[in-house]
Amino acid sequence: MEAGLMEVSEQSRIFDDWVSQHKGLLFKVVHAYGFTSHDREDLFQEIATQVWNSIPRFRGESAVTTWLYRVALNSALAWSRKERRHRDKMQALESDEPALRETPQVKDRRLGWLYEQIAQLDHVDRSLTLLFLDGFSYREMAETLGISESYVGVKINRIKTYLKNLTKEE
Repeated sequence: MEAGLMEVSEQSRIFDDWVSQHKGLLFKVVHAYGFTSHDREDLFQEIATQVWNSIPRFRGESAVTTWLYRVALNSALAWSRKERRHRDKMQALESDEPALRETPQVKDRRLGWLYEQIAQLDHVDRSLTLLFLDGFSYREMAETLGISESYVGVKINRIKTYLKNLTKEE
């Protein structure tokens, strides 16, 4: 076997482990960028494909969560651009069994409200908010999004202020 090639069985094991262990992370990204159940299903499939394809390139230089966020956010951004271009031409398809299922829990209307507000942010702010809510450091956020740490700090403070003002109105 050539250097850099990975057995499909190993790639499959890693993929299953990552998706199983980090489904909450994937759900957050899918929910923040997909606005209908069909959009979320399509986006999840796109992210899953990109995660699968990226596994052989993962060198362990960052945490798996950082890597997955990078892959998921880049996939979501590319998918969003493609969806905007083709939205008029698309026709919704019904699906019997979604691949991504939310964990059954009591729906908290505050969480729903928060996701609605996050969904209205621009792509960078939306990505930063998700990373921030998952406890990533400014350095990790900067690496994931390819921006400076100081810019992350400025953006996070503005997002916090924006969301606080919205809660006062609510």
